[in-house]
Amino acid sequence: MRQVRLPSRTQRGNAMSIIDSIRTSVLVPVHREGYPFIAIAAAGTLVLLWWGAWLTWPMLALTVWVIFFFRDPVRVTPMRDGLVIAPADGRISQVSKVVPPVELGLGDQPVPRVSIFMSVFDCHVNRAPIAGTITKLAYRPGKFLNADLDKASEDNERNGLAIATPHGNFGVVQIAGLIARRIVWWVGENQPIAVGERFGMIRFGSRVDVYFPAGAQPLVAEGQKAVAGETVLADMTSTEAQRIVRIG
Repeated sequence: MRQVRLPSRTQRGNAMSIIDSIRTSVLVPVHREGYPFIAIAAAGTLVLLWWGAWLTWPMLALTVWVIFFFRDPVRVTPMRDGLVIAPADGRISQVSKVVPPVELGLGDQPVPRVSIFMSVFDCHVNRAPIAGTITKLAYRPGKFLNADLDKASEDNERNGLAIATPHGNFGVVQIAGLIARRIVWWVGENQPIAVGERFGMIRFGSRVDVYFPAGAQPLVAEGQKAVAGETVLADMTSTEAQRIVRIG
């Protein structure tokens, strides 16, 4: 009788490791906000397939893109006190000093601001840049200009959060873009929020602005790629950053 050699424990462990790697790198979770859009796109694909229309393949590609757009990957957030983390995936389009939106109650003097532009290929789930308490939640309707433009911060539809922390008051503003027509948030006023915690998203292509307390020194540069929940925008406890501010 021919004997069958079973895989060793090491071989089984290696196989499971490979499977886990594929699952975590390819099978990225999809946020529930995307379920209706995915269902509509998938239904359209099935209808076109039933008709045998040539549009089946473009519709299938659109369905795959919708799934990709609403992905919600797991992120490893730095937890040290004082770190300010990127709230969005995308390209850092501006690092400047401007007056924050009046509705956030952050004062009328220019403060450091970092703007992150999200293309339609970036993950659009937004995360809290720092731990604290949401003291203000303000939605403002507006236009749908290109979110990469500076005036989009003033003219476009937006939703802003003011977060009180031991390191000062911060502002986070979700800005609708040329394609984005819907800002979603899942938080409320007087609610504590943890750094890296999901608080909302924008559909489809947009921008997020982070307003820092006066004297903060951003550690990122324009053109840099930001990863929500992981990229460090500033260190509010850094003595080196404080020294740079005083010298500057």
